[in-house]
Amino acid sequence: MIVDGPLISGKLVRRYKRFLMDLELDDGSLLTVHCPNSGSMEGCLEPGARVLASPGKGKGRKLSHSAEWIELAIGWVGINTMRTNQIAREALLERWIPELAQYDQVRPEYKISSSSRIDFLLQGNGLPDCYVEVKNTTLPMPQGAIAFPDSSTERGRKHLRELILARQRGIRAVMLYVVNRPDGEFFRAAHEKDPQYADLLCQALQSGVEALAYRTLIQPPAVRLDRPIPIKIDEQCNSNLSSGEQPQSEDR
Repeated sequence: MIVDGPLISGKLVRRYKRFLMDLELDDGSLLTVHCPNSGSMEGCLEPGARVLASPGKGKGRKLSHSAEWIELAIGWVGINTMRTNQIAREALLERWIPELAQYDQVRPEYKISSSSRIDFLLQGNGLPDCYVEVKNTTLPMPQGAIAFPDSSTERGRKHLRELILARQRGIRAVMLYVVNRPDGEFFRAAHEKDPQYADLLCQALQSGVEALAYRTLIQPPAVRLDRPIPIKIDEQCNSNLSSGEQPQSEDR
């Protein structure tokens, strides 16, 4: 995937009000850009780090640009979570994910209930339908881990419950964690940030939901899904789930 330019470069001054970011441009002027990331962005923000931003699109926009990547000591980190599904869609269409390459139909934003959509429905001749939910993953943790989520996420828990219910109906279900930074040796759930999410992920895997973690290759203005990284599920999966949460039937 290539992000349309021209890109502008500036030094990070601050990120605030979740969706705003101030950049210092080469001429010393300040530019406020849209920060399309609802998470805490812990481990992704260093004052003075170089940020690349793309021109904004769409009517009614108040800000001229949106932040795309930030350059840390370890390399580029993708901070525009709106791009993550685009990266995943390209990889699914091009069949770059071996575990899902047998599917030849990719339907984004598939409606699964009156109030919910799944990121992708995959279909193929003689294959069970497959739901794929995608998560942008950028939280660095000790011992070489990259984890999700970086803050409490009710929306993320809802998606796991939906995948569990899909498995109960005989639908294949996959969590795809897009690791949008070059460091880290393995993926795990961030139980420190959302223990209920970590518990639900354990429950999901035990119910037959699959988990995949793939790193991106970022070479601005291009980014693509690159290679898998190992998944290590926390030891809590081998103990009693602390949340006691069970998926409830929904109107489908």
